[in-house]
Amino acid sequence: MNSFYVISGKKVKRIFFIIVAALFAAGVVVVESDNITVFSEGSPSAIYSVPTDKKVVALTFDISWGETRAQPILDILTEKKLEKATFFLSSPWSKTHPEIVRKMVDAGYEIGSHGHKHVNYSSLNDEEIKKQISTAHTILSELTGKQPNLIRLPNGDFDKRVLKIANQMNYKVIQWDTDSQDWKNPGVDTIVKRVVDRAHNGDIILLHASDSCKQTHLALPAIIDQLRAKGYEFVTVSELIQQTEMNNKAIQDTSIQPVQPQPHIHDAAGA
Repeated sequence: MNSFYVISGKKVKRIFFIIVAALFAAGVVVVESDNITVFSEGSPSAIYSVPTDKKVVALTFDISWGETRAQPILDILTEKKLEKATFFLSSPWSKTHPEIVRKMVDAGYEIGSHGHKHVNYSSLNDEEIKKQISTAHTILSELTGKQPNLIRLPNGDFDKRVLKIANQMNYKVIQWDTDSQDWKNPGVDTIVKRVVDRAHNGDIILLHASDSCKQTHLALPAIIDQLRAKGYEFVTVSELIQQTEMNNKAIQDTSIQPVQPQPHIHDAAGA
């Protein structure tokens, strides 16, 4: 009789752990459907998109170098009366183009950090990572009159250590769910189709305004028109996050380390 209960207890315990594991796996599947991978509760996060039922997307533009692409993109946004977009600016570029940065701020666009030197931060030690983020923070704060709290790391490169440091410095790490691949200059129609076909509720769309991206400003009008025709509204990344937080849908930790090739890295300061 005693051995019967011992054996049954082991079976019950085994079944219990199987059920818990199954429930955890199911939870991961549900979360991943919103493009968020959960590793540990309360860990720093990188945000690729946000779960929402509303047809909202965030257009984001990275700028790390160049003279000729930013202004045409600003002109198109003005022409299309698109008042909500987020620009991730490297601090060396911003320092040498203060007048364009001021135009972005005056137009009401959101400014995020794209760091200082355009290097993979996961290859740096902790102090170097802090220095890169803080240097960019100081320069962008002085130029914009606001302290940025969003960062898109150079090349989209990070690891858990970078995420932790960025979080400690009060930054949210912003990635993307739809990559236009405009940096490849694959053709205007290809860029438009890639963005419009892949866009979804809560999407963060990656575009560039550095000089080597020669087709972005040509594709942008059609992207805006076609997304609007599908019923999408454009918001800033912060508005996207705030909406999710108001809906009590938590954005959790992801430790994926995507590295996006960017052949347009030619800043004088190494950015």
